[in-house]
Amino acid sequence: MENRQMDTAFEARFAERVDELKWLFCELYHNNQAAWSSFAEMLRRLWQDRPVQLKELDNRREADPDWYKSKSLLGMVMYVQAFAQTLRGLEQKLDYVQECGANVLHLMPLLQSPEGRNDGGYAVSDFTRVQPELGTMEDLNELSQECHSRGISLCLDFVMNHTSEDHEWAKKARAGDRAYQNRYFFYNTWDIPNAYEQTMPQVFPTTAPGNFTWCEEAQQVVMTTFYPYQWDLNYANPVVFRDMTEYLLNLCNHGIDIIRLDAVPYIWKALGTSCRNLPQVHTLVRMLRLTCEIVCPATLLLGEVVMEPSRVVPYFGTVEKPECHLLYNVTTMATIWHTVATRDTALLNHQLAQVFSLPKHCVFLNYLRCHDDIGWGLDYGFLAGKGLSEVSHKKYLNDYFTGKWPGSVSRGELYNDDPRLGDARLCGTTASLCGIEAAKKSRDVVALNEAVQLDLTLHALMMTLSGLPMIYSGDEIAQENDLSYHDQPLKADDSRYLHRGNMDWEKAEKRTDPAQTEGKVFRGLRRLEQLRTRHMVFDTAASIELLPTANEHVLGISRSGGGEKLLALFNFSEHEETALPRDRSLYLDLMTGESLYADAVRLPAKSFAWLLMH
Repeated sequence: MENRQMDTAFEARFAERVDELKWLFCELYHNNQAAWSSFAEMLRRLWQDRPVQLKELDNRREADPDWYKSKSLLGMVMYVQAFAQTLRGLEQKLDYVQECGANVLHLMPLLQSPEGRNDGGYAVSDFTRVQPELGTMEDLNELSQECHSRGISLCLDFVMNHTSEDHEWAKKARAGDRAYQNRYFFYNTWDIPNAYEQTMPQVFPTTAPGNFTWCEEAQQVVMTTFYPYQWDLNYANPVVFRDMTEYLLNLCNHGIDIIRLDAVPYIWKALGTSCRNLPQVHTLVRMLRLTCEIVCPATLLLGEVVMEPSRVVPYFGTVEKPECHLLYNVTTMATIWHTVATRDTALLNHQLAQVFSLPKHCVFLNYLRCHDDIGWGLDYGFLAGKGLSEVSHKKYLNDYFTGKWPGSVSRGELYNDDPRLGDARLCGTTASLCGIEAAKKSRDVVALNEAVQLDLTLHALMMTLSGLPMIYSGDEIAQENDLSYHDQPLKADDSRYLHRGNMDWEKAEKRTDPAQTEGKVFRGLRRLEQLRTRHMVFDTAASIELLPTANEHVLGISRSGGGEKLLALFNFSEHEETALPRDRSLYLDLMTGESLYADAVRLPAKSFAWLLMH
């Protein structure tokens, strides 16, 4: 398509959305026409800067707006340095990525940030530069082009809530420039900060207590919700929204397909509130959605909203006024691990019933673990009905997954442990939490086979759910915990590095050997991915519902679509169990090739079955 036609497409998209975008902008920013004109001019400039090949991608994805709902998509999360050292190194490893079946790559934060004061890359000092040891923005361009040529989409974190204290804005603010202090929250005394603290929860009460920090150079107090070196941005200032949106669009123009909006519920602050999930947050996200639809419609927004379902779902927006394209299925993730520890599927049934009842426009990113810790954000109201209290149950879960509970084979570590509240969170790779690490150390062949089976069962459950499944790099070869972080000064105080270890390429070489643990997991996952891609019953448009099994240890899910019906059964018990779907139809077990009637299905310990109706 010629440039003139592309410009016409931009003007048409702008004209279709400008009324709502301008209305939202002017309502939020008190009818500041000068600020609106500056914002609109920025959109046109970033469109002009957008490379032709990305404008062509915009057109293709506009013609197929549901492209991201495809059952053929599989995500993989990785730190570039841990996986391949550099962006160029990652480009050379794309054959392996494709061998894994991944076609969405989520690259953990790679923009420039200070050494040692970066919260794993989430304290950005320059949104326009890549961390030097990883490469350059030109390298990112080349990687994205190669990925697109292979049908791979790139996802990157966009840290919205704050900048590093070393960002150019923060440096100017620290030096006394009022205009730049107004981009943050600066106060001459502790009076207003103390008033905020009355209603504003703390994110890290043990490792970073309080929401404000004294800035010695400026002789003022600055808001620092996460860590003292991360300064919260003031989105009530339209200049902040304009410039941060420009940073976001610049990343899109470097070929990023999915923007992960980090800590999005926190981005609007108001005295006398919790400063979380405020209505203005949704206004900002809706404006970002409209902005991307105008300038770079190939781009998706992935919201990081690590909260209970009632707080998460509103970030999808509505069918008429959508916000995020994708959200993390965080409660399901935590509930799955709860079920591993309790062997009781009641809570998982309860939680999935809520997810399955949501409209089809609610598309989740499903995962077993990510770069972060596992927080026990469970439905404790439901658990109270089963006689479980929040504090004691969290302690049980953490004892179980750290191997302290008698008989536990899990090997994790705690993060941000608060013994007073019993509110610690959990770290560990999927393999180590499933028992592979412990079984290998004890050389228990039976336990190892069960642990491998549990690993595959959990991944099968993740792929049974509608949405985008995401695997953490290394899980495909059953990579275990990396205990070496304890000996690294910059990492030793952060147990999340337990599951952020370097990719073990020696283990990866074993992936083709069916006798090795690495080969069993790798081949098992590839089989699941291929079946999911092949059968229409896994399509997002298919209907999905819970399937009664008459067994508290066995979760049942039924999917129907594309002329196919699937019964998916998952045994969380360490014993063989029988599920009773009471279905006399003839089914094909996709994993074994066996034909069977589904009235009573026997499942070995920690195993699953995908049964497709003949």
